[in-house]
Amino acid sequence: METSVLLGEMGAGLAMGMAALGSSLGVGAAGKAAAGAWAKDAKAGRPLNFSYIILTGMPLSQTIYAFVFVFIALKDSIIGDNALAQTPILAVHGGTFFGLCIAVGIAEMLSAWMQGAIGASACRSLSESDGKGLANMIIAMGMAETVGIFGFVFPMLIAPTV
Repeated sequence: METSVLLGEMGAGLAMGMAALGSSLGVGAAGKAAAGAWAKDAKAGRPLNFSYIILTGMPLSQTIYAFVFVFIALKDSIIGDNALAQTPILAVHGGTFFGLCIAVGIAEMLSAWMQGAIGASACRSLSESDGKGLANMIIAMGMAETVGIFGFVFPMLIAPTV
């Protein structure tokens, strides 16, 4: 297999892997905080707050962004009859695609991870403030989400085509 194609294929895998790692870390951080907040609510005899689910699930979108980047960049090979190794974009621009995938992977990983950290703090804050301030917390998480959106849109705009 040609080195350029191999680099491109590794980049696609790394972008997805790093994004999934970030989403896992983010969901894990927010999920642990949500579980603690639910325990506190249950102990106090309050109904369990559904808002914690929203805060916990938000870091998942970054994995979707990485998938969309890889899918759109390689759409001809995924949709057509060609094998991935026969993709002209990888044969010609495999190294460039590898670099773009690393950039996407890092952006999505860190965005999701930090979004989960914000979500964890938001769960604790909601638990201690009787549910006040959810909109502000979602806005703060949206800022981290925006980094994830930029992290795949900008590379998509400069990705080479064949």
